[in-house]
Parts: sequence; structure tokens; C-alpha cells
Amino acid sequence: MGKNIKITGKIGVIIGILSILIFPVHLFSQYPDWINYTNGEEVRAVAVEGSKIWVGTEGGLVMVDTLNDTTIFYNHANSGLPDNKVRAIAIDTSGNKWIGTYGGGLAEFDGTNWTVYNTSNSGLPSNYVNAVEIDASGNKWIGTGYGGLAEFNGTNWTVYDSLNSGLPSNYVYAIAIDASGNKWIGTYGGLAEFDGTNWTVYDTTSSGLPDNRVRAIAIDDLGNKWIGTYGGLAEFDGTNWTVYNISNSGLPNNRVRAIAIDTSGNKWIGTCYGGLAEFDGTNWTVFNTSNSGLPSNYVNAVEIDASGNKWIGVWGGLTEFDGTIWTVYNTSNSGLPDNNVWAIEIDALGNKWIGTYGGGLAEFDGTNWTVYYTSNSGLPDNLVNAIAIDSFGNKWIGTYGGLAEFDGTNWTVYDTTNSGLPDNWVEAIAIDELGNKWIGTYYGGLAKFDGTNWTVYNTSNSGLPDNRVKAIAIDASGNKWIGTDLGLAKFDGTNWTVFNTSNSGLPSNDVWAIAIDASGNKWIGTYGGGLAEFDGTNWAVYDTTNSGLPDNCVSAIVIDASGNKWIGTYGGGLAEFDGTNWTVFNTSNSGLPFNWVSAIAIDTSGNKWIGTNEGGLAVYSGGTGIEEENDEKVEIGTMKVYSNLFTGITRIRYGALEDVDVNIAVYNLLGQKVATLVNGNKKAGYYTVTWDGSKLSAGIYFIRFKAGNFKQTEKIILMK
Repeated sequence: MGKNIKITGKIGVIIGILSILIFPVHLFSQYPDWINYTNGEEVRAVAVEGSKIWVGTEGGLVMVDTLNDTTIFYNHANSGLPDNKVRAIAIDTSGNKWIGTYGGGLAEFDGTNWTVYNTSNSGLPSNYVNAVEIDASGNKWIGTGYGGLAEFNGTNWTVYDSLNSGLPSNYVYAIAIDASGNKWIGTYGGLAEFDGTNWTVYDTTSSGLPDNRVRAIAIDDLGNKWIGTYGGLAEFDGTNWTVYNISNSGLPNNRVRAIAIDTSGNKWIGTCYGGLAEFDGTNWTVFNTSNSGLPSNYVNAVEIDASGNKWIGVWGGLTEFDGTIWTVYNTSNSGLPDNNVWAIEIDALGNKWIGTYGGGLAEFDGTNWTVYYTSNSGLPDNLVNAIAIDSFGNKWIGTYGGLAEFDGTNWTVYDTTNSGLPDNWVEAIAIDELGNKWIGTYYGGLAKFDGTNWTVYNTSNSGLPDNRVKAIAIDASGNKWIGTDLGLAKFDGTNWTVFNTSNSGLPSNDVWAIAIDASGNKWIGTYGGGLAEFDGTNWAVYDTTNSGLPDNCVSAIVIDASGNKWIGTYGGGLAEFDGTNWTVFNTSNSGLPFNWVSAIAIDTSGNKWIGTNEGGLAVYSGGTGIEEENDEKVEIGTMKVYSNLFTGITRIRYGALEDVDVNIAVYNLLGQKVATLVNGNKKAGYYTVTWDGSKLSAGIYFIRFKAGNFKQTEKIILMK
């Protein structure tokens, strides 16, 4: 499952693209009320365990089983993974995986149980783990961001930093261990060698190291150290240094992020933006997006399996290269195009519209994802800040490149060159009862658009206190409440009233979010001042000192059908406030993937859809009984069918929660069996099978699935 591109030839051409099936698998549910949808295309770490490839992404941990053709996604919601940003993976002799995350600390996974080590419960000096290596005695060596180097022997922790040792910098990016057991540590302050007692530091002033930012280290059979820096590749034999860079060699880029050495001694070097290079000691061969099947020129990781296949982690997924054929594996558990989610709206049909920072606009119907970019649609910019939906179902999308209207087929773009929009950076959109669009911009103030005419309000021609408008809400009387960098403004269509820290109870002039409850009370999220409630006369302020608000920077507010306030913060997670009690959800106590919550929407079932700044999209049922969309959640087995009506190709995703006999067969309308797809015992797990019905006549067919006593039938239609 998950393979989607194969390329033939060492300098090859694309010969086929398969559809990507995406299933967030909740096998070891840590937080059953939560789902994480993430983008895992940025691969940061790769580890090989026989036929299993363990992949660390910015969207979680992925296990690709090449033997059984299955893929399992682990994330913060469905497992004990403490953070979805996985930067390092090492596997010990017992098969335990040691997973370094960027923000959640270190996790040990034995295949069933998770153990998390962080700064609160262990001697780990920082929760930002960049590198993990295991020595011959089984000790784990952990390189951290800002905390230095840690050694863990299973019981005791020893920390080496720039104050108590010879470590030149506390930002450790790479670790390698030589045949003598010496540790070679790459930092932002140079390269360090540690023999257990003595430290030797190599930097640009004391050695031939070309740059002090060391990102990768590999050691060949002769004991030579190959060091990847931001100044090129260095070879060190213990005495002499040889530097390879873009000026004197075939190295395609001086920023080296990954190095692996095959059994023939060839070096495989991953670079930033230059692709992958193979160096045999004399000749260089470069693989990039122009001449090979490499999906991206930004290479973060390279590993080599026992068969000599190269596994390459790039910004674009996991790639396998066997010397001839390139295969790209899907490493995302959803179609979310970017993990920075800045806006969410839900239309009348329940479709979620998700604005991302750099990935464009995504539509999710609960099963299928559709992504709109500048390259495949009329979207004017891939940075989407705001979304609103009018009474006709048209989507109004605020971007860094102007305002777009999308009716489901056609796009209309409004910008400073073709309309009255005062600034192309759109930060907020609200629609009044008359259908007028109120558009907040970054520099140009507030604009009203009635479908024909534009009216602009700014600091020069109105009572607007600042031209940067971050939030807009409209009350039952039609008054507009406008959040700016210099306070809150109320506009009744004629008069302006400004509330700021000098003349009201507003705790901060930097207003990021506004929501209005059923009683007409305004709930105002500020940057640094917490949350304010304003009933038109009185102000109540909730902050970290007098309430359960977890952070004073409030970035999003929505109100559910029961009147509960859901408050997203900048670093403190998500808070629910019922008027008396506070409940806080963060990465430590819930399936929230990141503590910066940038957007919240609530669907008709009461499920909360939560956009985070780096952790992707989360869904929280909160006891509303969410049916985990696109997820396998059954007693014994489950089946999902994805059929292309016109090609006849049907992909069937099925799973068993225990070892069981499975049968999948296809029948026509007469009840005649036309194909048997699966018939045999299957171990617990998830599988994919493809049925080609292109040679059959058009019509209705049934796919029947049986796993033990569980039965399920799905109807498909073939068209010619």
C-alpha cells in the first residue's frame, strides 16, 4: 500500500502513477476521542528493520512493511508518540524503536507499549531531540536542540553540555560511533570526538572542517569520517582533511544533510536543494528531480538496506531506489497539504474547508480530499488566512495574494489591481445578513464589498484605529466588531466606537479573535492580555493568573450549541470554558498535536475541528460520539471501497483486529461470483487489494467482505 510512483532507469522516466489511498490507522489509540490528520511528506528520519522501513515525518511516525505491502501511521492521537514531528529513529538489538521528536522528547516503542522520556520525568535535557545512536553496550546517545548530549543506559542519565564538558555547542544535530566506541558529535559549533573521558573539538579555526554547522556524520570501513556541513562535505582520516564542495567536485549543493555508505564504499549524500549524490571516491553521480525519480531535491535522510536499496527521505515522501527503479511511498495519513492550518470553515453539506500556510486550500468530505493550489486552480496564493461561506455556498478565501470567490467550479479573484480591495494580504472575512462581505487586510484597513461596489475604511477616512484588521464579527443588530493591532472597534454603519486599554477593560490592544454568544456578549481574544468578555457595559478578563486559561495569547474562539467557549491559544493548547469551569487540552493530556491552535470550527455533530500551527488538523469528539471518518473502527474487521467508475479499477482497504479468516469476493446483480480477491487467514492489521473490473460490462456490482463472523457488503458502479 502507498506506493504511488515508479521510475525506470538510473536516469529514468515516469512510467506510471497509482492513486494514493490514505487511511489514518488507530491501532493503539492513546486518545480515542481524537483524530490527527497530518501531512507527512517531509521525511526527516529513516531506519531499516528487515522488510520494515520506519519513517519519521513532520506528521508522525510511519511503518512501511515492504514484504506485506502495508503501511501503519502512528501519531499523537492514536499512539503514545509524544509529538508528531519525528526527527530521529534508532533500533536496538531487541527491536525496540527509539524515536526522537521535536518538542515531545524521546519515545521508546516495543511494538505494543510506548515509554516517553522528557524533561519532566527523566534526565533528558531538552524535549527537542535531533539525533539518537546506540552503542555496542546498548547505551542510547541522544543529541538535543539546546540541551546538549545525553547518555542513557536504561536507568541513569548523563548529560554533557558546553558548561560541563568539551561539547562545543548545546545544539547537537548528528551522532556517529566508530569501531573503538568513540562518539563523533556534530553540533552547530563544530565537530566533537569523545572517547568517554577526553574531548577533541574540530572547527573551522582548528581543523580543515569547512563549516561549523555539522548536520551529518558517517564512518567508512577504514575508519574515515565523512562529515556533512553547510559548507560542503569533509573527509577526515584522523590526520588529513579533504573537502568536497560545489567548486571542486560534483557535489550539487554545499548544504549536506545526510550521508550513508554502501557495502562497496560508495557514499550517498543528501543535500538541500541539490538532490542526492553518489560518490565512489573518484566519480560523482547526481540524482535530482530533473534526471531521476527523486520527488524533491531537498534530501533529509538516507539509509541503505541489506539488499543495497537506498531509502531516501525528502520533502515529498519516502523514496526507494534499487539502482534502476525509483518508488515513492505515501507517508501522509491524509490529504492535508500542509501542517500549518490557519483557517477552517464547514459548509452546509458538512464539507470542511481548510486553509493552510503554503499548502493552499483543502476540501475534505470525510473521505476524500481535494486540494486547490495556485497551480491547479484560480487560488491566487497558497497562503490562506481566512475562509467564509455565503448563503449560496460560495467560498470566499482570503490569501496573501488577494481575495478569491469559488462557486465550486469558477474562481474569481479580487486584488488591488482589478478591484477596490485595498491590500492583497487578507486576514479576516465576515459576511452580513445582506450578503455584504467585510474584509480585513494587513495594511489597507477594512473593505466592504456588496458584489459590485467597494467601500474602504481606514485610519484616514473613518474611526478605524489601525489599518491592520485581524478579526471581524457581526452581531445580531448588524454591528461590526473589528479587531486591530490598536484596539477593538464597533461600527454600526455610521458611527465608530473604539475600545482600548486606556478607555475600557480591554486587556491588550492587539486583538486576534472575536466571537459573539447567543446573549450578544462579545468574547475577545488578545495577544498577551488573555480573553475578555464584554456585555456592552461591563468587562470581564480571564487570564493565566485568575482563571484556567492556559496562555494569554488567544488566537481563536468559537462557541458551541451549549454556549461553551472553545479557546485556542498561542502555546497553551485548547481551552473549554462553560462559564464556570475550565478544561484544558494540550499535547500532554490529549490528542492535540500542537499547542498553538490557530483555527477552530464545530460541525453539526458537535465535533471540534482544530487547526494547529505546525501539527496539522485535529478532530475532537468530546463525547459527541464522532464516527471516525475514514478510519477503521469495528469489532473484528472492516472494509472500505474506492472505485473509479470509468476505469474499472477498484481499491479495497480492509482490516482485521485479530487473526481471522478473510474472504472478499465480487458479485454481479444476479448473485453470480465474478471474482475472488482474498481467501485465507490474515493476521491482525490492514491490507489493500486492487480489483480490475475493466473487462466486465457496465453495471452494478457488490463486493462482499467476511472476517470471521463479521460481514459487510459494498455496492459499486462501473461505467463505460
